[in-house]
Amino acid sequence: MDALHPVSGPDDIFHDGERAVQERAGSRERMAVVGPRAIRDYMPEQHRDFFGQLPFIVVGARDDDGQPWASLLAGRPGFCSSPDPQHLAVRAHPAPGDPLAGCLRTGAALGLLGIEPQTRRRNRLNGVLERVDGQGLELRVEQSFGNCPQYIRPNGARHADAPPAAVAQPVRGTVLDAWSQALVARADMLFIASAHAGSGADVSHRGGAPGFVRVDDARTLMLPDYPGNRFFNTLGNLQVDPRAGLLFIDFATGERLHVAVSADILWDGPALADFPGAERLLRMTVHGTLRVAGGLPLHWSVAEP
Repeated sequence: MDALHPVSGPDDIFHDGERAVQERAGSRERMAVVGPRAIRDYMPEQHRDFFGQLPFIVVGARDDDGQPWASLLAGRPGFCSSPDPQHLAVRAHPAPGDPLAGCLRTGAALGLLGIEPQTRRRNRLNGVLERVDGQGLELRVEQSFGNCPQYIRPNGARHADAPPAAVAQPVRGTVLDAWSQALVARADMLFIASAHAGSGADVSHRGGAPGFVRVDDARTLMLPDYPGNRFFNTLGNLQVDPRAGLLFIDFATGERLHVAVSADILWDGPALADFPGAERLLRMTVHGTLRVAGGLPLHWSVAEP
């Protein structure tokens, strides 16, 4: 068996990149058994109910140039609803200035993450847009699965009764400016979107103690990869296509920092010693940034140190 192209069985739900990373990490054999049990092509009732109670969801998708971005969709709880186990309807669109505004069209692949930081619950949903209209989106489920509560700090959000603040003029950049570096350096969570040409889009949460992401310079970030479910959805995508989109949130102001990067997976080397507990590192090169304020009907709360 070639470690970079491990053999897959007829019922394998993982794509080539995921299988390659699982093989290298030593979890391939177990994931071939666990994966089909844990990853469903429908939403169980508890997941359907969970999405229905959220004031926001995280979405990962590609823009017209194929660059993945992580973003937020928000509304009054109930803005997400599941008419049947194979579909999720979302009565929202990306806010003006969002990197995915205008890019979510019928047939597009989306990754969704429902997360409730204050209770540390999260569920994942990947699928394809079947309907886009003035009311919002409807997604057909291709993969639905839960995630453990590890690394989630209880930063919370609730729906604001007042209309969302107007979107300020987005600030674009090619490197991380001083404000962006400061936000990243104190962050205790981020969201990362990635994609695979044949298997769709994905978005996931990463978290740790404040400052768990290291800013090496204005173009370079180091992200530790701690033990998780070992599906390696994100790393599997990056194995095939290194482009990713990061989302950082300033919980004090609600401003969002979107960062387009390319990622190298570092399996070993002296840099790992700087991140106790990490099994691998992602060295990410920044290609573009977008700072957006306003546009979301949310009040954020900040976790105590």
